[in-house]
Amino acid sequence: MTVLVTGIAGFIGMHTAARLLRRGEAVVGIDNFNDYYPARLKEARIAELEKLGGNLTVHRVDVGDEPVLASSLEGAAFDRIVHLAAQAGVRYSLDNPAAYVRANLAGHLNILELARHRGVRHLVYASSSSVYGANKTMPFRVEDRVDHPISLYAATKRADELMSETYAHLFRIPQTGLRFFTVYGPWGRPDMALWKFTDAILADRPIDVFNHGEMRRDFTYIDDIVDGVIRSLDNPPADDGLEKAGGFRTPHRLYNIGNNRPEPLMELIAAIERACGRKARLNMLPMQDGDVPATYADIAAISDELGYRPSTRIDVGVPRFVDWFRDFGPLGGPSA
Repeated sequence: MTVLVTGIAGFIGMHTAARLLRRGEAVVGIDNFNDYYPARLKEARIAELEKLGGNLTVHRVDVGDEPVLASSLEGAAFDRIVHLAAQAGVRYSLDNPAAYVRANLAGHLNILELARHRGVRHLVYASSSSVYGANKTMPFRVEDRVDHPISLYAATKRADELMSETYAHLFRIPQTGLRFFTVYGPWGRPDMALWKFTDAILADRPIDVFNHGEMRRDFTYIDDIVDGVIRSLDNPPADDGLEKAGGFRTPHRLYNIGNNRPEPLMELIAAIERACGRKARLNMLPMQDGDVPATYADIAAISDELGYRPSTRIDVGVPRFVDWFRDFGPLGGPSA
């Protein structure tokens, strides 16, 4: 069987593709290798995938460009899609909103159309914990209202969920949307706090600590994230066509994927200090626009229905990242 993985050169995309290849599945990947962060890191991720052997094909294409997307995949056969391609980053959306419209809105629609016309068995796609906005009820539940996003990034991710619900209703495409919570680990993104802090601490530079350190995040290790993605992919929602209040059930569901353990930001910094063997120099700052003080995932649904059990604490995951970073961190530095 063959899976289409979009955003295959990205952090979660690479690790998801690796898991699929290791269990003997064929993978068709697409990525535009854009310059949101240095493309050499993305190239290195693909090189790591190629070392695994197996049936891997990678196309350099932008999901927001429908004609090129269609022509690139014309001869490719696949029965499931893991759609992870997106323009990431809350803060970047303040200055570059058009990038989010193209990648996250047009790109998601193009993948929905691809799934519709190919008759795929299941479409799993990435949403985000950012959709919860400034929700003060903890933990965040899928049933919570999410109609007050505080960043454009969050708004596009919520729009993706609504488009998927519509396509599931109209065309009965089985879909699972995954709201990821603060993913970290080897081969991560240079714009994430763990990367920035580790880089600065090892170089004896000060780190910017927002909201004066009064932040909590449901830090989720990449292996646990991928476990949730694969469990979701292997268990598409049923389409029973039964009525429910206000309409019909659709073969579309949403899950939180988090560690179910919000950690204080200062404890993350302490874990990095221990792994690096040196103290951080702290530059305490107020909260940034578009950010939230805390995230906390209620994972009862995916745990009960799919047996998802995250197991990696930050005192285990952070040292693994730091060990990786000492060898590969320069790949994510400024372009030459």
